[in-house]
Order: sequence, then structure tokens, then C-alpha cells
Amino acid sequence: MDKLRFGRHRKIMPFEPGSVEALRGASREKAAALNQHVLGYGAQAEAEWAAAGVAAPDLPAMRSYRLDRIRAELKRRDYAGALLYDPVNIRYATDSTNMQLWVAHNPTRHCFVATEGPVVLFDYFSCEHLSDHAGVVDEVRPTVSWMYLYSGELTDKKVRRWATGIAELLVEHGRGNRRIAVDHINPEGVDELARRGITVGNGEAVMENARLIKSPDEILAMRRAIVACEAAMGEMEAALKPGISENELWAELHRGNIARGGEWIETRLLSSGPRTNPWFQECSSRVIENGDLVAFDTDLIGPYGFCADLSRTWLCGDGRPTNEQRELFRIAADQIAQNTELMRPGISFRDLAERSAVPPGDCFPARYGVLYHGVGLADEYPTLPHASDWTDDTPDGVLEAGMVLCAESYIGRLGGREGVKIEEQILITETGNEKLSAYPLDQRLLGN
Repeated sequence: MDKLRFGRHRKIMPFEPGSVEALRGASREKAAALNQHVLGYGAQAEAEWAAAGVAAPDLPAMRSYRLDRIRAELKRRDYAGALLYDPVNIRYATDSTNMQLWVAHNPTRHCFVATEGPVVLFDYFSCEHLSDHAGVVDEVRPTVSWMYLYSGELTDKKVRRWATGIAELLVEHGRGNRRIAVDHINPEGVDELARRGITVGNGEAVMENARLIKSPDEILAMRRAIVACEAAMGEMEAALKPGISENELWAELHRGNIARGGEWIETRLLSSGPRTNPWFQECSSRVIENGDLVAFDTDLIGPYGFCADLSRTWLCGDGRPTNEQRELFRIAADQIAQNTELMRPGISFRDLAERSAVPPGDCFPARYGVLYHGVGLADEYPTLPHASDWTDDTPDGVLEAGMVLCAESYIGRLGGREGVKIEEQILITETGNEKLSAYPLDQRLLGN
């Protein structure tokens, strides 16, 4: 019998059938108290934020502001509520997270925000503790997922059970309104809701407009995410030596982001030497050589879930840049500087695009696809193309105080060897703009 024994014997908590709920409650309280959002971002990040003079955001105020923005947009569009599947939208509504990248491509976790009523989060089994910290989630229910991974050929049955729960919420809180906004949904869900007399509208429009104007606390959180990103960029630049691969260098940014409590990086946009032209080559095993340009776009989701979307181009090694490298860099830096000057409240998207500096003729065919785009918890509305790319289905609008946009430039000659990428993150203020990103440009490439 001794051979059949395993592990170490230890005393465990007595278990009684009637104690299940008490134990479940205690377990939830323990997990909620140890939630990553409760524990914070750690001594390293806090020290860097203190050194940068960036105060902590008032998170309860930020969460209330976001719900008010969503509900105001729902009222304006006459919806009874919003059903959200995009994890970024769920984060905006609830400030809670759960396997963010996994649920981004597996439509499971979702939440319902009633226009006049509660916020109901549909989460995984035993995950109630993940939103207890936020103070804005009124109820957590078990998720009913009808994606094929879970439902197989029985999707029709499972989608009916899912729709029953949504319909019950509308009966209870919709005040007779049968219209809801949904950000992402497969056709089976639309059809089943329609059979119950529920009309589905564009939830992306609701959420992008709600997220458009940032509160002062959101700007503080974004400032902190940028400080963390730029600290990781500093570690990345320190690691840039001839002989390191693109993948190894890119891993430094990931490591620095995660160490400071950041969440993920959306792309793999780092390239070196001849791989910098054309742009949009994902980082690889290529070994970076002395004298190479190294260009990258952070696309980083950092602390508080905020995006730090910055681009820089560095010269590898201790040598001097070539005249061509300096010329490309000068064009890109000048374009960013001129276009940033134009960004102010009241200017229309179309006017901004038409007045913006653009790459010269031999670089224009290889231009970056947009001049500006919104940014918040991720890349957001609006996106402003070059004036020559403007079409009759390009939306116009007006810059407003509280919006944050990135100004983009990629400069590479069509068929050339290398290219330069620069991007800055800009807050629109009441009187003009403020550049939130502060990481210095490579002085050697500037010619200084």
C-alpha cells in the first residue's frame, strides 16, 4: 500500500456539503483582494511615474465617466442598452479584464450595459472576482457561448439559450425599447434576437463615439502608460547592438511592458536595414548589422489598458549615418513637426488632411496609409487619410479638446534600401495641442 501513496500529507480545511456557498464566498473575497488591478503596477512603475511627475488617476471617477459616456450615446441613438463582446469595449465599460487576447478571437465573455439599468457581465465559471474591484458591475452571470468550439452542430440550441438571457434583460430594463447596440455578433445571434422582436444596431458606433473624448483621469492613465512604454523603449535601445536579432530586440519591449504591468503588444512592427523598406514587414530572425536603420511601432497596450502608440527609427552601432539615412530622417521629422502644429480644436478632419505635409514625390508611393488616427485603449476613431486618398465615403468631423490622436510618418523611396518611421501621440487641448510622447529622436540621424 505504501507504493500507492503519493504527495505530502497535510491538514486541509474541513469540507461539509452545506459549506459550499460560504467557501465560495471566501474564495471570491480572497481572489478579489489579490486581483492584479487591486495590487497595482509595482515599485518600478510607481517610481518611474513619480520621477516623471505623473499623478495617479482617480479610477472610480474614470469608471463613472465612461459609463456616463456610453449611456449618453445610447440615449442619443435610442437604444435600450449595449451588448459588448470586444474586450477593449468591455474594459472601457467595466475596467475588468479576463484573457484579453483569447476573448478577442473567441466570442465568449460579454457584458450588457443598460441605458437605464444595471451593468451585467457574463463571465466564465468562478470568475466573479475579476470585476469586484471596479464598483461598476452590478451583476455577474455565467456566460453562454455559442461559438462552434463549445456548441458544435448544436449552435441553434445554445444560441436560443443565450438569446433568452438577453431578452430577459430587455424585458426587465428596456422600458419597452427593443433596440440594442452590439459591437460584434455572428448572424445566428442577430437572427435569433430578431425572432424575439429585438433589433440589433451598430455598437461600434456607440463605443467609438463614447471613447472619443478622454477625461482628465483617462489622460493621467494614458500619460502613465506612455512613461512605462518609453522606459521599456530605453531598455530596448540599450540592447541595440550589432549582432542582436530583430526578434531579440523586440522581446525587450515586451519584457519591459509586462514588467511594468502592461498587457500586450498588438503588432510585430520592427524591421532593420533593407527590411525597413517597404514598411509593414514584421520582425524576424534577421541579425541587425552595424550602420543599419532600425524602425519600429510600439502598438503597446500598457498599464491601465491604455495604448502607447509611438514609432522611432534608430541607427545601430557607433558610426555615422549616411547622407541618405539623414535625408530620409529629416523628411520624416519635418513632416511630423509640421503636421503636429496643425492639430487644434475646431479644425475639420478634411481641412487637416488637405493642409498636412506629405512625403515628396519619390517617397509618396510608399507613404504610410494614414496621416493621423485616434488612440485610447487601442487605436480608435477617427482615421484621417492623405488628402489624395480621401473619398466620398471618408467620414469628416472636427477635432475637439480631449481627443488624442497619433501623427504618423513613414518615409522611404519607392524601391529604396531603407525607410524611416516616426509617430507621436498628441492630446488636443482647449488652445491647441500637447505632445504626450517624449522619447527623443536619434540625434545622429537629425544631424546634431
